[in-house]
Amino acid sequence: MFNLTGKVALITGAKQGMGLAHAKALASQGAKVVVTDINLAECQKVAEEIIGAGGQAIAFKMDVTDLQEINQVFAEVEKHYGRLDILINNAGVYLPKAATELTEGDWDKTIDINLKGQFFCAQAAAKLMTKNKWGRIINISSIASGQVGVGIAGGVHYTSSKGGVIGMSETMAIEWAPLGITVNVIAPGAIDTPMASSSDIPKEALQGLMARIPLNRMGLPEEVAAAAVFLASGEAGYVTGATLHVDGGWLAT
Repeated sequence: MFNLTGKVALITGAKQGMGLAHAKALASQGAKVVVTDINLAECQKVAEEIIGAGGQAIAFKMDVTDLQEINQVFAEVEKHYGRLDILINNAGVYLPKAATELTEGDWDKTIDINLKGQFFCAQAAAKLMTKNKWGRIINISSIASGQVGVGIAGGVHYTSSKGGVIGMSETMAIEWAPLGITVNVIAPGAIDTPMASSSDIPKEALQGLMARIPLNRMGLPEEVAAAAVFLASGEAGYVTGATLHVDGGWLAT
């Protein structure tokens, strides 16, 4: 099960954290991985690590706020592999700031990376996937996304972007289902990554966080990546427009 041999997968924000875990996990299941992020040297290190472990990978610099760069990278992927099967829209930013102090620049930067960037990467991916009538698009949101999610003080721009990812994904799932493309969302809870490392959280704040999580720990990037492998696989062929929460039970409390 979950064999991705022969599939080509592009991951954004793949130089560290969850993106790195996604790249390694898909490669371990046989996918040819395209590692992208804003730092080419770091992407190349990830690709070399995957190759050293027996996998296949190439690296590109890609700023998801730059539409021209997005289109160039996807064109290069098609030139190199002749296809694209899987996209994981992982690139994201969280820059906390009180709502009363938020500037237009703060708002635009977060929305451009977390939402606009995901859309235009998905659009570019769908155009390639349509050629083979098969595709998997996995967008990364958060449990801090509205409705069943949780609010985060100082994160109004972040939660707005992540809620938008879910609404966007549900619509794309409807539009692209006839093209053989599924579109799903993973909404992680508290995951121990460079963006939100347990070692950087004050002890009292960490204890308060653990009190909200039934499993009483932060999640690992690899645990989110396992969900991505499932959604990328043939076994998830009847799953589209769904949001999978990987949160240790946070939303159940």
